[in-house]
Amino acid sequence: MKVKCPTCQQAVEWSSDSEFRPFCSKKCQLIDLGEWADEEKVISSPAQEAEIHNLDPEDIEAMLSEQHSDFFKH
Repeated sequence: MKVKCPTCQQAVEWSSDSEFRPFCSKKCQLIDLGEWADEEKVISSPAQEAEIHNLDPEDIEAMLSEQHSDFFKH
């Protein structure tokens, strides 16, 4: 069976011979790990989703104002 690498979308054979499955390479595996470490990827719960959607614009502005000055440079 073949699957797509989550990072680069290259076809990967899903077998015990595929050392980095579901990734095609160590590089793609590390890129994915870095995205999780940088919190670019997160697993949210339905409660967190509801909380986010129920915020007032004033609450959002208050949270943003509490961020470090380099927060918006990414």
